[in-house]
Amino acid sequence: MTKDVITLTKKMPDPLSVIAGLLSGGPDRLVGTEGEGAVVQLCDEQGRPLVSVEAPLLVQVRGEAERLLGASAPEVPYWWTEARATTGVKEAEQLAGTFAARLATLVGGTAWPPDVAWSLAVVNTDGMSVAPVPAAAQPAVDVLTDKVAVIIQDRPVVAMTAWLSDAFRAAANAELGLQIVTPAGTRLSPAVRAALPGWPSRWVVQDERDGYFDGLSGAVLEWKNGFFATVVPPDATREDPRTPVAATFQEGLAEQGDTGERQLAISFRTVHPADDRLVLGGAVEAVWQHITGEPPSGWGTEEPANLPWSLRQLTDVAYERSPAPTWLVVVGTPERPGLATVRITRTKGGVEEDVTLAFGYGPGEQVPTDAVQAAAEALATRHDLQSMLVQIRRARRDLSVPPRFEGPGVPYAFVLGAEEVRTMPGDRARRTPLAEAPRELGPRTRPALYYPLPGDPSDLSGWQDFERLMRHLKGES
Repeated sequence: MTKDVITLTKKMPDPLSVIAGLLSGGPDRLVGTEGEGAVVQLCDEQGRPLVSVEAPLLVQVRGEAERLLGASAPEVPYWWTEARATTGVKEAEQLAGTFAARLATLVGGTAWPPDVAWSLAVVNTDGMSVAPVPAAAQPAVDVLTDKVAVIIQDRPVVAMTAWLSDAFRAAANAELGLQIVTPAGTRLSPAVRAALPGWPSRWVVQDERDGYFDGLSGAVLEWKNGFFATVVPPDATREDPRTPVAATFQEGLAEQGDTGERQLAISFRTVHPADDRLVLGGAVEAVWQHITGEPPSGWGTEEPANLPWSLRQLTDVAYERSPAPTWLVVVGTPERPGLATVRITRTKGGVEEDVTLAFGYGPGEQVPTDAVQAAAEALATRHDLQSMLVQIRRARRDLSVPPRFEGPGVPYAFVLGAEEVRTMPGDRARRTPLAEAPRELGPRTRPALYYPLPGDPSDLSGWQDFERLMRHLKGES
């Protein structure tokens, strides 16, 4: 059963409605706060949290409930209120469901999942006990060891929610790995996929045949010494580890064949001179305009993305957080799925924007590769482009990451920014091992260079061309 319950309401949940919902365990349950009041908790007699409730979030971006929950939502704007029950305590899950049912009834709205918010009655919590601190200290964390923090999620799409974002930061500060455990039908948001650090962090998928496997690599896993680790066969050696791969993962793409779905994946970095008049987000907007013909739909510092697209608001948030980095998610419309993650960092070189974005296309929809060069031209001319890589992937139109093999993308183009071209010795940047010469972008006196690559998902030799190009540009060949 899910541990997260979400209420979608047209009106903002007022304090009295939240309190009425929190009394789902009876008037003797204790209420506390965490995160400077941003999280309200229903606690047991020892003050340990049973249910934690995030502050309501006003969502002004169309399609987020459908993308992340598969649920119908009120017309924007609406309020998104998340409650998370302590894992392993049946009554805590009932408390969360009753909280959502009461809130939806009092304020007017719906709850997800629909079958969890079924009762308005007080839940019997006599004699209930929960995990001691520190495992219960972080509301999103279900198991805490000296190696990893484990989070159990049972949602259609694991998103970079405020809960999960806090857990990422807490694990990093404690120098722990983060392991996310989900059932087989769950997918990851690209934002979560991109944020997962290296070993021992991983996505752990429950599987009927193999028990557990890594949702990104397919390696069969087992719980050992305080974390999910790769199963090591008795005959494995350092030279030949013989890592078993889950059958479910291997079947992946071969089982369903080529569905005709594609993704246009673009990653780039811009480095702007530090200036009080600098407006951020313009590079993302420029690419979005060239690829889709319209600007992004919305953005936020977590998922769901809740704010309408605004360069000024985005810039203000980054300035307020500086010199600390700012992480953002940018989304498109349901009609043209698009999602970008943006990391804004102040460095010695200026203000950097690291962007990873993708657009999804279904069978019969043309991937607009003819717009790629124009987008690169805009970045090179007006947005201080450092480098850019464009790929085409056989992957889901909705951009979510399934626990199965989808195959790698194939490079379609690489762009080297004008400053990088200028500092490269001699004519190395223009004299490449590729069949087609690079094309100049931007001002003729200080051009960036655009390198065409095959980009055919059925021909992985495009990676060989890309690797040859990278070695050449680094002076290694």
